Amino acid sequence: MSISAPDHTVQHDIAARLERLPMSRWHVSIRLIIGVVTFFEAFDQLLIAFSLPEITREWGLSAAGATATLTVGSIGMLVGALASGWLADRIGRVRVITLCVVVTALGNLGMALSPALLPLLIMRFVQGLAIGGEVPTAASYIAELSRAKKRGRFVLMYEVVFPAGLTVGALASAWIVPNWGWRALFLIAAVPGIAAFFLQRKVPESPRWLAARGQNDKAREVMSQIESKVRASTGADLPAPAPVAGLVGTGSASNGALRDLFTGRYRRRTLVVWTIWFVGYLANYGLTSWLPTLYKQVFHLPIGTALWYSTFASVAGLAGCVLAALTIDRLGRRVVLSIGLGGTTVALGVLALLGVTSVGQLVVFSAFAAMFSFTANISLYLYTPELYPTRNRALGCSMGGVFNRLGIITGPIVVAMVLSSGAGLSAVFASIAAITLVGTMITAAFAEETKGRTLEELSP
Repeated sequence: MSISAPDHTVQHDIAARLERLPMSRWHVSIRLIIGVVTFFEAFDQLLIAFSLPEITREWGLSAAGATATLTVGSIGMLVGALASGWLADRIGRVRVITLCVVVTALGNLGMALSPALLPLLIMRFVQGLAIGGEVPTAASYIAELSRAKKRGRFVLMYEVVFPAGLTVGALASAWIVPNWGWRALFLIAAVPGIAAFFLQRKVPESPRWLAARGQNDKAREVMSQIESKVRASTGADLPAPAPVAGLVGTGSASNGALRDLFTGRYRRRTLVVWTIWFVGYLANYGLTSWLPTLYKQVFHLPIGTALWYSTFASVAGLAGCVLAALTIDRLGRRVVLSIGLGGTTVALGVLALLGVTSVGQLVVFSAFAAMFSFTANISLYLYTPELYPTRNRALGCSMGGVFNRLGIITGPIVVAMVLSSGAGLSAVFASIAAITLVGTMITAAFAEETKGRTLEELSP
């Protein structure tokens, strides 16, 4: 398909027509399909943490081998996040999401069949590429379909499927691994790859992206199809489009380069949001990825009990995500992000002061830390797409995903280093709390508020 320079009149028209759409069954169905995909990407993400104790026992892994098993997928997610933004801004959001679904399923199958550690690490890396690519691309897509009014709830009620996937993955692992083994867990996780079929048939490409790429006729065609489906689902005529601010100046069909994330208003936005991504996920995964092992090795719990106790953090995290979705349009992005990081700091600080002398202390305060941490982290999937223009929104989201993965990689390593030094659990939680305290202060002082403004007004 030929691509011309973007016509700002077309972009204005597409934005105005999207903004006037009432919530409908069509929106819910699209959010559901993308949500199912994201649910299983999240389901897959933490399976390795819950499988690690059994894999370690079966293959006799050293501490280095266990750490590599935990982190290699995150390295793949980092690379996948970086590549997906570049790719999604060029070939489209839906194509990239579909590709990621297929690769994730194949990665699960390969891990289930791995005869030794090296093949498993390779397949986990490949799977990580897909997981890291799908999540920020899907966030860009959902944001581009939403309107400014109640965008926070619309996007985050979709994003809640991610922690829901983590929670179900934790619960499924706690039952499947002790009864059927870790290989069965990954075989089951490969089945949702069939969702790629429904993506291709049911989900249209983002009209905002098509218009930004200069595919004006296709953008109008897709927009007309969406309007017809919304009319059919609501049984009413659509209101007249209202003018949308933004999209000033001229542009080309080419996508923005990485340097564009550091020009003008975007420099501060980029530095702040990268910091929040890194700090939030360092704390989250530094804690949750090691919980099953801590319960087993420090408190000497049976593997089944250790896995069940670890699910408390996932359930609490899901509750935090729902709270974020219900309050973020009222409180604003900066307040919710600050509360999330600040609450994480307090919960981890209490753990450090108490000395973690009992299982009960770890269960309760790790759950509180997870609740606040998930509150901040899920809000980033709404906040980051709001900060960048359509021409490089996926790139902006994927670079946030890169710092997400850097945090995911760094968190477990920080915990491993502190534990190996013999400093004890108090030092582990004090170290992470100090990092989240810095993130809280940066967020409260420098994060830009975006609630109630159209994407075009925020990033012309």
